[in-house]
Amino acid sequence: MTKDFSKYQAIIDEFRGRVLSNDFEAEFSIATKSILKTERFLLKMELKRLANPCTRLIDLRGHVDGECRAFEHENRTHYLDDIAIKVFDDACNDYNGYTFGVYEAVMNTENNFRVIYQKEKNQTSSPTIVKKPKKVFEKTQYPAQLYSFGPYFNRSEERMNFAIPIQIYLNEEQPIEATSSDISINGCKFRFNKIENIKVRQLINIRFTGLEDDFEFGNEDQFTYEVRNIQIIDGLQLVGLSRVYSSSENKDGFRQFLKGFIQGNKRRYKINLDNTINALQSRSFEQFTLPKSNELPIFIEDIQGKISPRFALTSHNNQNIFQYWQDEKRQSTLSYLVTPDRFLRIKKASMLGKSVLVYSFIHISQGKMYFYTADNIQLDDDLEFMQKFLGFAASKESFSITQLNFLELDNELADSPLTLANTLAKKDEYLNMVTSEDVKDTLSKLTSIITAKSITDKDIIAFYQNLSFENINTSKLKNFGHKRLLDGQSVDDVGINYNNQRQEPRFKYKTGVEVDAEGVISTGISHDFSTSGLKIELEKSSLLVKGNIVNITFPQLQKITSSFDLKSLPYEVMRVNRSKTVINLRVFVEKHQHIGRAFFKALIQKNREKLTPDEYAMLSPGLAKALRNIYSGSLKTVALMIQTSGSRYKIETITTNDKNSRLLSYCKQLSDRNQQFNLYPLLNNLQATSLMNTTLKKMQADDSPVSDILYVSINPENEMIDQAVTTKLDSELRSDTLKKMFIKNALKRGEFFCLQVVVSRTDEPDMQYLNPELSYISSYAIHRGKQLEQDIWSVSGIVQIFDITQEAIFRYQLMNEKAAKD
Repeated sequence: MTKDFSKYQAIIDEFRGRVLSNDFEAEFSIATKSILKTERFLLKMELKRLANPCTRLIDLRGHVDGECRAFEHENRTHYLDDIAIKVFDDACNDYNGYTFGVYEAVMNTENNFRVIYQKEKNQTSSPTIVKKPKKVFEKTQYPAQLYSFGPYFNRSEERMNFAIPIQIYLNEEQPIEATSSDISINGCKFRFNKIENIKVRQLINIRFTGLEDDFEFGNEDQFTYEVRNIQIIDGLQLVGLSRVYSSSENKDGFRQFLKGFIQGNKRRYKINLDNTINALQSRSFEQFTLPKSNELPIFIEDIQGKISPRFALTSHNNQNIFQYWQDEKRQSTLSYLVTPDRFLRIKKASMLGKSVLVYSFIHISQGKMYFYTADNIQLDDDLEFMQKFLGFAASKESFSITQLNFLELDNELADSPLTLANTLAKKDEYLNMVTSEDVKDTLSKLTSIITAKSITDKDIIAFYQNLSFENINTSKLKNFGHKRLLDGQSVDDVGINYNNQRQEPRFKYKTGVEVDAEGVISTGISHDFSTSGLKIELEKSSLLVKGNIVNITFPQLQKITSSFDLKSLPYEVMRVNRSKTVINLRVFVEKHQHIGRAFFKALIQKNREKLTPDEYAMLSPGLAKALRNIYSGSLKTVALMIQTSGSRYKIETITTNDKNSRLLSYCKQLSDRNQQFNLYPLLNNLQATSLMNTTLKKMQADDSPVSDILYVSINPENEMIDQAVTTKLDSELRSDTLKKMFIKNALKRGEFFCLQVVVSRTDEPDMQYLNPELSYISSYAIHRGKQLEQDIWSVSGIVQIFDITQEAIFRYQLMNEKAAKD
């Protein structure tokens, strides 16, 4: 049993490292004269134990809130952060070497996650504080950089970093001395040391005094440039220019000189890579974000004034939303979700910075599906019926809450050029192809994007289920039902995909399957198939692992063919999801032809027009890419990149195109660094971050995302960040009453946010698409290229943040109304 010496900590601190001194016994006896003899003996043994030499290696990577690095001491390499290194040095001085006292001091620094958690736990379990605790280390800054997706502007020519003195003539007065920062054949950027009166589109003259030894200017020693952009950074005024020509290009000697000068010196002075580096970083984060999208982007088409959904960009994570809005014939019913009238309400709400919440359920009668939908704006017209409708809808198993947002559609975003200043190799030109005319024609009919996010949560559903719907007016209820479509409206499912490793097309097809794994029979259905592969879902979890050989039987397909024996066909297991129910298979051929491959090949050839391809991009080359580019360039959802750092995870990257995000505006205010955001409102809750890290470590790329809800209160008037911001997990507010109190207090003291956080494990990036820009950067800055590649491969997961504050406030108002009635 380990003795707790915490009450004698003052004595231990006083005598640390003094056990071997001559006066130890006398001074120790005086200091401990009031302590029992047995306790005194044990305390002396503890002091001697702490003074014993230690040989243990310390590795704090992933255990402390700080960046760890290698730390050498007496031919041993420890991995410590800055705080631990200081504690190590101080303790070594006290103990005159590396002892167990040093080891334990380093393992118990105040930024150690175990120590922080224990203190939070003690504070939670102790309702009263008898003694004011000693101030402990508390992190209040979680810096992160913001990246947006597109548009990526390709420079028409390379820029070379080149700093020389130049003279700027703004008018006929004396020239202003300045310094160039980079130069190209037809452009230039320079900096003033103080702010000058200069405007965009203004014409100015430049004299390149720093080039007079390299080029004989003659009579023409000034050149006219147009101001294209102006930036002010840390008191320096940066001005970007483009050359204005007064004579033909062939006769311009300075232009020809610059062309040869840059070509001959770009290895020496280096090409300005900022544009390409920024594009590559954003493009790589885009590849991780879009395939894990948890909202469904719906592209709206306008045909002669008739508004209707036309395309939906689907991913593994949002497929459930697309499938919810399908009837028994698998025909899309998204036109029920986005009706012409509701589309106008969504557009109007977006102007006010709001969403539209749609409450829906499905009634099934005689095998037919009938959809009922009502949005919050419709229900506001009749408050009494509102509660009864919501209570009735929530009583249905198919109850769903969908948050709809409006995005402007810009067809100019369809192309996403590589930023290589026209140096792209011929073999990679296919990556940079512009949108074809037929795709442009399709895009011209699209007017906007509606994003649909299912915010259905078990606790939210439970709240609505408590609403009474007794004596509901069935006549009013029928008004929210949708008439069945005689002809299913065509809404094409377009897959979001960057890294397509399929060697052949797959087709969606559901049919019964029987799986024989060494005598164990399981049943299920197929999801899709190709001539060489198959994806199935079993009714119950299996014990299958990658590499197993199973025999597949197709009982329903066997009934429609006598030419093929579809029993006990061998397949190899290629992938198994976390729940052991979804299995990816590949044909297993030993000595003879595989019957399944021959059958599916014949099935595809005879029924190609009837079968639904798993990827719409195969039917319309370039359309999927164009829609993806448009969506990414319009995306307003905030996402956080989770990257590995040693043995731990770090979050230092935000992605979104929403420059008016209310949440990020507060993160910017809380930051102590320019151009960065403080993620304290999202990451300060240790229980939430620990849960996120634990969840991600257990996830595979094809697992379903895991979501939770955060309640955040921010008091902008309080300058102490840890006091201004309060973040609680949904599970910490265990009742509707506690949630109501939190929302009420948050609104009273400042700002309230309710955020749905969704964690996903990311797929591998498509390096074939990223390599041209990465190679271009590496050719001029190899170390920068290696760092960028390392950053790309370090991304392990993504957290998408959905602001569902509007729905939480709606529930809060319903609570108040219900309390008033009671």
